[in-house]
Amino acid sequence: MKKSVFLLLLLAAVCFSAAPAKITWVAIGDSITYLNDHKDETGNRVTKGYLSLITEKHPDIEYINQGHNGWTSINIAERIESLGLVKADVYTIFLGTNDWWQGKPIGTMADYDNQNGASTVYGAFRVITNKLRDLNRNADIILITPMQRGDFVYINNAKNNAYGSYKPKRDQTLEQVANAILEIGLKEKFSVVDLYHESGMTHENMVKFKRLKNPQTGQYQNYTYPDYTNIPFDPEKDEYPYPPEAINMTYDGLHPSDKGYEIIAEMVLAKWKGLN
Repeated sequence: MKKSVFLLLLLAAVCFSAAPAKITWVAIGDSITYLNDHKDETGNRVTKGYLSLITEKHPDIEYINQGHNGWTSINIAERIESLGLVKADVYTIFLGTNDWWQGKPIGTMADYDNQNGASTVYGAFRVITNKLRDLNRNADIILITPMQRGDFVYINNAKNNAYGSYKPKRDQTLEQVANAILEIGLKEKFSVVDLYHESGMTHENMVKFKRLKNPQTGQYQNYTYPDYTNIPFDPEKDEYPYPPEAINMTYDGLHPSDKGYEIIAEMVLAKWKGLN
């Protein structure tokens, strides 16, 4: 009897020790992160976001989605104490595209070094990283640069639209935001997923085409980049310019499609320490 109990206890111990330890992951971001758990807001054009793709491949990872629709790094920093951030093993920070579009000042590395607060992108990243270190000084922090973007038209409201990162906004480029994040990563020795320069997602392949009215004929025509950048779009009168067959790296010029999310997931995993 005693031998049977001992064997059961031994078997339980072996099973317990063999079970992989859970890895907690807090993903901080904007709509590209948020939409992982709100696929209905993509017109159901997205099947799986990058959080789901990563955790399906690695079931020992448990994610907490801290994606906030439309938020900038400055928004996150300003609300850092009210977000409910928790101690985790890994934090990813995927921000910047809204900072660029909203014309938030990028600032300089001095804003980061001197902890100048959330008035610039550099300063906001310092607020965020300070908080994460306070939560767990031993956590891995992975930075993700914004990806390039084409002309965005929101699938649920065409009045919400924006031109792509092929030209500056308020004298700043999206690439400058990406480079700021790269500089922070280099200084802190954080891993950086450089979607802007290394993902292969470019202005040319954000979408296969943008369907717009030919100004001369008034007939709809499929325009590829860069031709579509010179053709007007009227959200009040024109059809939605990205039918399903236009989907490529994004489904709406900005937000990743399944193909885009797969690239993001693979690139994040490549920078994730300790995974097989």
